[in-house]
Amino acid sequence: MPFLERTGQPRLHYEFDDFTDPWKHAPCILLQHGYARSSKFWRAWVPYLSRFYRVIRLDLRGLGQSSKDFDLDKGINLAAYLKDFTDLLDHLGVESAHYCGESSAGTLGMAFAAECARRVRTLSIISAPVAMTEEDKQSSLAGHPDRVTALRKMGSRGWLEASNAGRRFPADADPRLLAWSIDEMGKSDAEVLVSMFRFVSTVDAAPYLPKITAPVLALYPASGVITKEEHIELLREKVRDLKLVRIPLRAHSLQIVAPATCALEVLHFIARHDGIVCRE
Repeated sequence: MPFLERTGQPRLHYEFDDFTDPWKHAPCILLQHGYARSSKFWRAWVPYLSRFYRVIRLDLRGLGQSSKDFDLDKGINLAAYLKDFTDLLDHLGVESAHYCGESSAGTLGMAFAAECARRVRTLSIISAPVAMTEEDKQSSLAGHPDRVTALRKMGSRGWLEASNAGRRFPADADPRLLAWSIDEMGKSDAEVLVSMFRFVSTVDAAPYLPKITAPVLALYPASGVITKEEHIELLREKVRDLKLVRIPLRAHSLQIVAPATCALEVLHFIARHDGIVCRE
C-alpha cells in the first residue's frame, strides 16, 4: 500500500494505477477527491484513463487512509494542501501532471494551477464552487445552529445522511450507490470535517482565476444545487483558456453518478493537450 512519508507532516496514502505502455513514459493525471471522500470515489474512472495515463489518486490529509495525526486547527489550509500535492509529485518523480479535482478539490485546483503553474499541465474541475455559497454553508443542519454543531452532535454519518439527501445525488439514484457513498463518507472523522469546513468556507478562488495559464476544462451539472450560475459566470469572465461542458443532470456528484461521461470528457481534453491518440 503506497504512502508518502515525511518528517513532521502527516502520512499521505495514494493509489497509482498504470496500464500504459512502459516504453512511452505516459504523462500523469492527479485525481483529487473533495469533502468527506477518498480516493475510492475515483475507482470507476481508472479503466477509462489508465490505459493512456498514469493515474494518481491521493487521499487528502486526514481523510481516507491518510493520517489525521496533525494539528487540525493549524494543519488544514491552502499552503498545506498545495505542499501535499507538490510533495507527492516530487516523491513520484513527476515534474508536471494534469490535475482533476471535484467539488472543493476543484476549488483547490484553481489555486494550485495559479500558484504552482509549472506543476499543472491542464486543470479539470467538476462541480467546483469558486467560493462556497451562504446557502451551502447553512445546508442540512437538521435543527442545529451551524454545520460545526451539526457535525459534532450528529457525527459524520448522521450529518452526511441529512446533507446528501436531494443535494449530491439525483432523486432516482441507485439506492445501493447511496448506501455505499454514505458508508464510505461516514468513515470520515467529524473533527477533520469540522476543520475542513472552517477552511473551505473561507476560500475564495476568484483572485486566482486570471492567474491560471493552463487550459481549463469545467464540468458542471445543467442545474446545480451546490454550484450556482454565478460560479460559471466567474469562470467565463476570468479564465483565459476555458472549455465548459454542462452535463444534463442536477446531481452535484457528477464524477460518481456519471463516471464514464466525465472521465471520457477529461481524457480527450488532456489527450488533445498532449497530442495522444486515445484509441487503438
